[in-house]
Amino acid sequence: MAANGADVLFASYPAGTRIPPHTHETDNHGVIIRGELKLFIEGRTERYGVGDWYHVPAGVEHAAEFDQETDEIEFWFEAGQ
Repeated sequence: MAANGADVLFASYPAGTRIPPHTHETDNHGVIIRGELKLFIEGRTERYGVGDWYHVPAGVEHAAEFDQETDEIEFWFEAGQ
């Protein structure tokens, strides 16, 4: 899969995966294709299931949890694209 100005990632997370708070230099958009993402961002907790899209702006601290096996496709765009 090609995307000009972006990296495309296919990620799988086992149940119980926890990703600590961090930031990216990229503007990230993703879609859940199996399971569920619990995203902690800007003081909120958001849940995304199959077919749901999420967005994490460049430079915004966030964390994630996967209580069940989860697959997603992420698009990491260069900031400002």
